[in-house]
Amino acid sequence: MVLLIFQLMFMTKRSHGLFMGRSRHLARHHKPSELSVNDYIKDIKVGDKVVIVPKGNTRDIPHPRYRGKVGIVTEQRGKSYAVKVRTMDAYRTLIVPVIHLEKAAENTAEKAKE
Repeated sequence: MVLLIFQLMFMTKRSHGLFMGRSRHLARHHKPSELSVNDYIKDIKVGDKVVIVPKGNTRDIPHPRYRGKVGIVTEQRGKSYAVKVRTMDAYRTLIVPVIHLEKAAENTAEKAKE
């Protein structure tokens, strides 16, 4: 009985997820009202180099650690794209909606190849 009371008193608080309580300021520069139709309609093809830029929507926003990463589009999945991104010495495939992607500049694409 004493052990049970001790455990209840000193148990750690559980996590409520990554975006719980701090999602208000994640995309403050890209408010949903400032997004236009052009953000949803982009000409992205398989093999293009893109930059991950989270914008205005916390429902399907990519993880903040991938913000600004340059990747290669490998396939289209519905309205989203599969993007191959290099993190340290591993490659990850992220499913990112088109609203959070921008085409990479040529000099950025050359740096990502290295």
